[in-house]
Amino acid sequence: MQAPKRNEPILLILSVVNPQAEALSASLVTEADHTIDNEKILISLDSNSFNDLRARWNTLMRGLIASEQSLEATRRGGLD
Repeated sequence: MQAPKRNEPILLILSVVNPQAEALSASLVTEADHTIDNEKILISLDSNSFNDLRARWNTLMRGLIASEQSLEATRRGGLD
């Protein structure tokens, strides 16, 4: 695979498997195009530059991590 240049269009497709895929996908509504199939979320990110894609990736991952932690806390009843 050739390394992308910083200023050329780039596409990233990510597949996430999680038993709470539908709930997690709520954090993606404003962040990326995505589809849900049972426990699998297929996420598509595209951008005109690698730097922009990296920033969008970071935002998307922070949202997914926060959503997963929130779901876990709810499942445990908020007890640590």
